[in-house]
Amino acid sequence: MRYSLLSYLTPLILLFSDGHAASEYHEQLNLKPLPQSSLLASFHFRSNTSLSQFEAHNFRYFPRSLGQILQHVGTRELHLRFSLGRWDAESWGARPWDGTKEGGTGVELWAWLEADTEEQADYKWLTLTNALSGLFCASLNFIDETRTTRPVMSFRPEGDHGSALDRLHLLHGVLPHEIVCTENLTPFLKLLPCKGKAGISSLLDGHKLFDASWQSMAIDVRPICPSGQECVLQIEQTIDMVLDIERSKRPRGNPIPRPPPGHDLKCNASKPYHSDDTCFPSDFAEGEDWSLDRLFGKVLKGTCPLTDPDVPPVCIHVPERRDIFATAGSTEMRNPDGLSRCYQFPAEGDFSLILPRMSQEGDNAKTIADETVQPETPLLYAERSFTGHGQERGGVQSILRNPNPDAWVEFVYMESLPWFMRIYLHTLQARVDGTLGATHDIIEEIYYRPALDRTRGTQLELRMRIPPASTVFLTYDFEKSILRYTEYPPDANRGFDVAASIITILPSGSSDILPTLRKTSNLRTTSLLLSLPTPDFSMPYNVIIFTSTAMALAFGGLYNILVRRFVGADEGPASAGGLKGKLGLLVTRVLAKFRKSKLE
Repeated sequence: MRYSLLSYLTPLILLFSDGHAASEYHEQLNLKPLPQSSLLASFHFRSNTSLSQFEAHNFRYFPRSLGQILQHVGTRELHLRFSLGRWDAESWGARPWDGTKEGGTGVELWAWLEADTEEQADYKWLTLTNALSGLFCASLNFIDETRTTRPVMSFRPEGDHGSALDRLHLLHGVLPHEIVCTENLTPFLKLLPCKGKAGISSLLDGHKLFDASWQSMAIDVRPICPSGQECVLQIEQTIDMVLDIERSKRPRGNPIPRPPPGHDLKCNASKPYHSDDTCFPSDFAEGEDWSLDRLFGKVLKGTCPLTDPDVPPVCIHVPERRDIFATAGSTEMRNPDGLSRCYQFPAEGDFSLILPRMSQEGDNAKTIADETVQPETPLLYAERSFTGHGQERGGVQSILRNPNPDAWVEFVYMESLPWFMRIYLHTLQARVDGTLGATHDIIEEIYYRPALDRTRGTQLELRMRIPPASTVFLTYDFEKSILRYTEYPPDANRGFDVAASIITILPSGSSDILPTLRKTSNLRTTSLLLSLPTPDFSMPYNVIIFTSTAMALAFGGLYNILVRRFVGADEGPASAGGLKGKLGLLVTRVLAKFRKSKLE
């Protein structure tokens, strides 16, 4: 059977939220062991406030600092992402939340702004990016017009906007070079009602979060209008991270990896040469023993007193036969599907989970299937890279693979390229692996907005369909521009970051397909590093030094000629320098006094 993290979480969330959609606040931690000794930890926080209270500036669970910014610039829906690392789809399977809560490497922002004209929307967008830059300690103020696009097919509003949708403008910006760090996590936690002091947010620590193999922080603000109820403004904050279990268990005071002693080595005893002095390392597939307090370096400090008590704060996605030990006083609730279980515990007490290492030998031997749930196969695999060589031209190749043997996959492929990458649209080709030449029925629709030098970047959106069990190669060529020497960054020889491609998998209307194909999902490729022609910055330095030396010599000589007065050696005063001069001055003074006394 195929299950994703979202598929088993959604019934739990809907069970506690559909009856009362305006439930003001709840939080939940979802754990999912992954292959290769990894663990996916998803922290989910949701706050609701009625639109009438929000417009009256009555903030309770909705953060005031963010709410005032949204009101000032007329933002009706906001999505902000901080991402770092690479999701290994080959090993970890489908992305959490179907990729809807992740962004490309760096910082990504898109929002729907209410405005009458595009010029007014651009002004509000500039105000929004500058305000969010100060709130989250990020460089969002560098999202200028050259990094801003207006997607046409890739994004759809997630909230209920009604007739106001006609006056909304969608703007999207990304900073692929932005480094996500603790300075972004601290303001993120301050938006929560418990501020990271209690509840699942007390586990969040910058040392653990940014040591993860992959991590993403998401903020989503949208209006929700339940049937027959008052509309609410909902904010969802999500942190997803993939921890390396072995690396995360290192003590914080001694994080330097060192060879473990012999008695701590994990050896494969089934090898014929196994002995006390010979060890073959055991496979990652055999699992790891771990606990919450060892992975995060602290215990979970009770529950947030403001959260919904009906929503279990901790859930874990493991097979039914997996051994789990919880803190005394907690209550375990198993999902009927046998693939997940949730825990309730006292609000004031500490909580932790312990998953021991399961023996695969003996009478009660466990198999790999008892350790972790088989990851779900993604709907689409995507990777992107540069082709060609030289400093004048190049190419981009995207490899898109549909692993499903029965269903077509329809999606929108979006590229946001910098203005100094001038693509040749006539070279755009899409071909199926194993066929000669381009296949024109793969690309159904194209939206292309060419770049203007130093004004705006290139925007390319493609609506595509991939046949079952097929691999499509999407390629195009581009030309590299030469920048002014003042436009290069300090690390010019490193290259320029190109934002990740955004792939939006569209839902299918057919009823005889997988449930995952009936809803929208997203994925991003990795960002690229573009090398541009770089001038020799030592030459301007040499010119500056040579010019400064010439000016100093010319000015010094001219100044001496104008100011200094030249006289003969016998016309000047006697030099008072040295011992001879001092004796001569002394003799002169004595003779002057003697002559004066003789005259008297």
